[in-house]
Formats: sequence, C-alpha cells, structure tokens
Amino acid sequence: RNWNDPRLRYGRLRRPGCRQSSWDLQTAGKYPSRRRYSANRLAEKWKSANDRTSNKKLYRHYRNTDRIMTSSKPDTQVITFGCRLNYYESSIIRRHAELFSNQNIVVVNTCAVTAEAERQARQAIRRARRELPGSKIIVTGCSAQITPDVYYNMEEVDAVVGNKEKLTAELFQEDGKAVNVGNIMDEHEVGSEIPQNKDCRARAFVQIQTGCDHRCTFCIIPYGRGNSRSIPKEKILREIQSLIGFGYNEVVLTGVDITSYGSDLEPRTHLGTLVKSILNEVSNLRRLRLSSLDPAELDEALWETLATNERLMPHLHLSVQAGHDLILKRMKRRHSR
Repeated sequence: RNWNDPRLRYGRLRRPGCRQSSWDLQTAGKYPSRRRYSANRLAEKWKSANDRTSNKKLYRHYRNTDRIMTSSKPDTQVITFGCRLNYYESSIIRRHAELFSNQNIVVVNTCAVTAEAERQARQAIRRARRELPGSKIIVTGCSAQITPDVYYNMEEVDAVVGNKEKLTAELFQEDGKAVNVGNIMDEHEVGSEIPQNKDCRARAFVQIQTGCDHRCTFCIIPYGRGNSRSIPKEKILREIQSLIGFGYNEVVLTGVDITSYGSDLEPRTHLGTLVKSILNEVSNLRRLRLSSLDPAELDEALWETLATNERLMPHLHLSVQAGHDLILKRMKRRHSR
C-alpha cells in the first residue's frame, strides 16, 4: 500500500472492511490545509489494524463475539447469534470454558429464526477457520439442534452440539469430529442449577424458562428448544440475589416464551406471580425488565405490577407479528388485531 497515494487526501481510498470516520471525510473534503493530516491519521489507523493478531481480527469483525482469556494459555471465543436467551447461555459456555477448557476453542452459538441468521453463522465458521487455523470449532444453538448434518458436513467444523448438551462441561471434552445432539422433545427440565455469572456489568440476564408449547405456522423454534419448561421460583431468586452480590443493578428475565412461565410447574403459577415475588423478596434489586412477551398470555397480576411498582420497567416488547386478523389466523397466533 502506498500511504502517500494522493487519493488518500480526499478520503476516496480505503481498505476493504475498514470504515472511515465522518470527521476524516469532512476534513479531507472541506479543509485543503488539513488534507495531509487527515491522510496520515487514516494511514496510522489502518496500519494499527493490520498489526493486530488474527485472534483480535476475528474479535473485531463480530460485535457479538465474547472473547475471554483463561488463566492459562488456551483462548476461548464465543460468537453468538439470535435472542437474549442465546446470549445468556453463551455466558454459561464462557464460565465452563474458564473451568474446563485446555485448548483454543471457537464456539458458534447459532440461531434458526431466519435463513439470514444461518447464513451468517456459516460465514462466521469459515472466517474462524481461516483466521484461527489451529483452534477447535464447536457449533451449537438452535440451528445446530435442528440441522446438525449441515454443520457436521462443513470441513471447518470439529464438533456439533445440541441445545441441552452445550450447557454441560462435556462441551469442551470431546475429541475428534463428533456430533452430540439429543432429542430436545424428550427434555422435561431446564437444568440442575443456574451457574453464577460474575462478569460485572450494569445488566444481567436470568433465564426463567425455555421451550414453547405452541406451534405457530411460521415458527421453527419449538423444534430447536423443545416444549416449555420452567425453572422453579426458588432457583431464580437465588440467582438474582447472587447477581446483586456481584454488583448488578438490573435483571432481565428471559426465555423462549416467558409468558407461559409456570404452566408446567406444580402448583401451577404465572409470570405475574413470579414478578411480584421477585420484587417483594429481593428488595435491593433496583430494576427488573421483561424480554419478549406473547400478548395472548399476559395475566392480570403482571398488569397490576406494571401499574403500581416503579422498579418493574414499563417497556414491553410484544410479539404482535402482523396487523391483519386473517394473517394472524393463518399464522396460528392466538391474538387478534
């Protein structure tokens, strides 16, 4: 690269994949006396980008990559696609990596909601193999659960792991090319214990259920997550108390279909009852948020808490999907316009 190329002075030449700041472009175009300064500034930026290691290049390319360094040599990267529940489960994978990983690993936690999400996952796998040739690549998540053969047949992939199996320590102990994907429909529990997440930030995600009992026409998620399974209230309260002890001020309740929470528990309960219990029993929790809600299942206790308790944030993401009753009926949604 000729860093003295005159085209640099006008901001017209850039390295593929490298964005120019608006300040650089404006300076190069409007102020001739500063063109040389602007060109040098861009040149130094690009040189520093080229000097980075291949590990850091992968981390820079994907904003949804969580890169951790364990206490020893091995390096683990987790690339996450999809919903908040996937991001929560990626934090569990990172925790297991800290404890059990003894080699360089890239975990791609996939999503199956759209074909574009699956395409991006395959692209991430190929990029990871190209830029981290010595690392073991493990593919997991909903797309891997539904179509494991697609990823197993990719020469870049070392192991394919299902949604249940990815939350165990065995994820990092498989040797050779392997597929470990069980029948998610046979699962009746979420997990034995919720691992503690010690990455101290302002907001933490807490899983309260997984899976879905509904079969909307357009949705493939139940085949990747299984039927609805709720976590008992006591475990959720313990996890929230633990997170507050680590310095978190805000908790987001997440899951696949959180408005169906408690339908499989004995005695049967509801999301609104759980929210009330959290706010009453965890008095030092500053803010509580809810992830995506199904408008057909909102209960009266939840509406009452939204109206009376300021610690429950009044921002709701409703899965409306469409604005026409006929379309909603064909989609097998349970609400009307």
